[in-house]
Amino acid sequence: MSIETKTTCPYCGVGCGVIAKVDHDGKVSVKGDPDHPANFGRLCSKGSALAETIDLDGRLLHPEIAGQRASWDEALGLVAKRFSETIAEHGPDAVGFYVSGQLLTEDYYVANKLMKGFIGSGNIDTNSRLCMSSSVAGHRRAFGSDTVPGTYEDIELADLVILTGSNLAWCHPVIYQRLATAKAARPAMKIVVIDPRRTMTCDIADLHLAIRPDGDVALFLGLFEHLITNNTIDQNYIAEHTSGFAEAFATASSMSFNRVLELTGLPAMQLREFYRLFAQTEKVVTCYSQGVNQSSSGTDKVNAIINCHLATGRIGRPGMGPFSLTGQPNAMGGREVGGLANMLATHMAIENAGDRDRVQRFWQSPRIAGKPGLKAVDMFRAVADGRIKALWIMATNPVVSMPDADAVEAAIKACPFVVVSDVLRETDTTRHAHVLLPSLGWGEKDGTVTNSERRISRQRQFLTAPGEARPDWWQMAEVGRRMGFSQAFSFRTNAEIFAEHAGLSGFENEGSRDFDIGAYQAIVTEEYDALTPFQWPQPAGAAPRITRFFANGGFYHPDRKARFVAIEPPATDRTDSRFPLTLNTGRVRDHWHTMTRTGKSARLSGHIAEPFVEVHPRDAIEIGVAEAGLVEIESPYGRVIVRALVTERQARGSLFVPMHWNDSFAAKARVDAVVAPLTDPISGQPASKNVAVRARRFQASHYCFAVSTAKPQDLDSAYWALAKADGGWRTELAFDLVPDDWIGWCRATFDIPPDLEPLGYADQASGDLRLAFFDGERLLAALFVARQPVAVARNWAIAQLSASHGNLSKRFALIAGRPGADTIDAGATVCSCFSVGVNQIVAAIRGGCYSVEAVGRELNAGTNCGSCRAEIRTIVDSCLAAAAE
Repeated sequence: MSIETKTTCPYCGVGCGVIAKVDHDGKVSVKGDPDHPANFGRLCSKGSALAETIDLDGRLLHPEIAGQRASWDEALGLVAKRFSETIAEHGPDAVGFYVSGQLLTEDYYVANKLMKGFIGSGNIDTNSRLCMSSSVAGHRRAFGSDTVPGTYEDIELADLVILTGSNLAWCHPVIYQRLATAKAARPAMKIVVIDPRRTMTCDIADLHLAIRPDGDVALFLGLFEHLITNNTIDQNYIAEHTSGFAEAFATASSMSFNRVLELTGLPAMQLREFYRLFAQTEKVVTCYSQGVNQSSSGTDKVNAIINCHLATGRIGRPGMGPFSLTGQPNAMGGREVGGLANMLATHMAIENAGDRDRVQRFWQSPRIAGKPGLKAVDMFRAVADGRIKALWIMATNPVVSMPDADAVEAAIKACPFVVVSDVLRETDTTRHAHVLLPSLGWGEKDGTVTNSERRISRQRQFLTAPGEARPDWWQMAEVGRRMGFSQAFSFRTNAEIFAEHAGLSGFENEGSRDFDIGAYQAIVTEEYDALTPFQWPQPAGAAPRITRFFANGGFYHPDRKARFVAIEPPATDRTDSRFPLTLNTGRVRDHWHTMTRTGKSARLSGHIAEPFVEVHPRDAIEIGVAEAGLVEIESPYGRVIVRALVTERQARGSLFVPMHWNDSFAAKARVDAVVAPLTDPISGQPASKNVAVRARRFQASHYCFAVSTAKPQDLDSAYWALAKADGGWRTELAFDLVPDDWIGWCRATFDIPPDLEPLGYADQASGDLRLAFFDGERLLAALFVARQPVAVARNWAIAQLSASHGNLSKRFALIAGRPGADTIDAGATVCSCFSVGVNQIVAAIRGGCYSVEAVGRELNAGTNCGSCRAEIRTIVDSCLAAAAE
């Protein structure tokens, strides 16, 4: 008998519903929940592979103090003691919490309550500062509240959808599929993609604006000016529901068309077409994400977009509005409970004395934070200079994800007392903890999350808590009790926390605040367990409803009017003669954040298995690197070594490196070590999309590729990157100085028994070497060495880990590095959901599958999450073009 549980995906802010099934033998499988209104049964490749990421390999299963196992009582007692002593000696601002959008709302609520209401400091910030805080700041400036006006349905109802700073196909694949389906049903719908790179999202775009980095403010200032001078504004809406229009227009009026062309780098024809589309289309949704937010002018970008929607009255009505696409699964929930250093719970303002008094009275707390705390970058600066002496890090890995990451690591390492709550024992951050606390992972923890359209859903437990792991909220409540606040932290269940959160949201509200879920303030465990997804607001005494905001005004400034924000275009070029290139960082399709979850899945590593840099062909020539060569990228703050991906999708003068790789998976690939600690002056969000760097070819004497059943140990080469693979591991390496004894190196690295002799060959002239170790018919490890990047059929070689090698000819084929004539090589993975390779797709095309849909019918590729469809289309077009020549 199997048991099915409806829960919510723990990845991006789309908030997809998932049905997890546990069979009688404990085997877990997942599928999309067809009843969940965010995804209607769809899942992306990451969501589809969730069951592959829940093993206990590497898990932190019991508390530790100074690397030694401890009881919960010992660990929590020490945390409470050290925090209390630090506060008594140095004041409440000498401690800090750094939390995460991976936390559930209940976890977030307890952390915020403990820090702001009982410790009495604002020093709680979150890794959502790194992804969505510019949206928060822009919303608050314009609306008086952190309100997302619209819903996902608006994206489908719009006649023009603008995607700016968003690679929707890879970063929010389910929303991308909803948009693609809507466009297929209504081909007249127009889609504009604004991005310096030609990403896979451009596959469905009618217009791609390859804008210069940080050119967005100028682009939307120019649009604002165009709308006004061409009389396509809504003067009634402006007069009745807004203020500051004249001041905003005064700054925008200086943006001549030629000035916009200069600052954006766009062709005049494209710019005119974009402005024409926006001006002549009433139902417009502008979706924006990290390319807008992660900027030193991120807040101004957000307000430049909002200004255009306010000016036309295109907000809060079906198919209209600015729409912030959230990065993390519960970044919105964290914003709702005041998880950011400059906010109070339930969207109240820490700088507002009335709000502070209201929260303190509700909590009956001895104190309340009187001012905003330190935002993330400043918080770690305070750790570095000694102002913060006790730090608690929860569910995040700042040594990888923070800008100037090497300095962040040094700060954490030098901090007198560091507590880390995590699911994994070994991360770049946990290695510097004085106290480690084992937390619950997805499938084990229980609570709520809020997605990008303000929809609150349940994450439900369907797995038994492993070892001594406990909920994050329980850990913080226990510390609160030990610090002397027993009554305030006497929570027994997460339902009690949610009810208190709901009660605070409705406390003395009466429509004065946007966030209100007071309808749930009396919720009990049985009702909480049965809770179905709902959108806020849901105030007490009101019938449940789906709500859009601001169609008829009703903003949350004191006069209930929105604010136009007067904006000046920023300086955008940070390059100089020493650092002449612009680095942009971001995500890939199948990995998430610092890979602590997705790195466990061989399938998710199949598409992209190592860190890379996208570089334009002409820049590659200047750097001196060929395809698959290694590139060293450096800024004044740090350096990385990554694989070269030479492509015309990347603009000249710019580089793109993904953010995911860390010291657990690569030698020197923490790209945020290169990113400057430059932030938006209003939101405090780091500028991760516009970093001045230099690049050069990384010269190695030998390159290697290896497959092994055992995880490689003690890799000390100049470059290495490893990834989980079916049957074991795959490893890429490069050496300055090669080992004297390759066989001995393999034995030590791949845990080969000393009595097993390898099969192989070595060519002294070419430098080629091949070694394979077999235990009976089973392959234990194979190593391929060359003086140039190794040419070997990698996915085929990986498949040999699971194959039988009783036949000597198969062993020799492995040594040759390519399959025999009677063996199929799938090629590099294109579709992760069904593990379909490029060679299989090419064969299907040659067999008569001349469209993406035909390839899907033949191979299933592209028929699940659909995020590979653009890549399949590129392959189809390339094959058909080649056949026509």
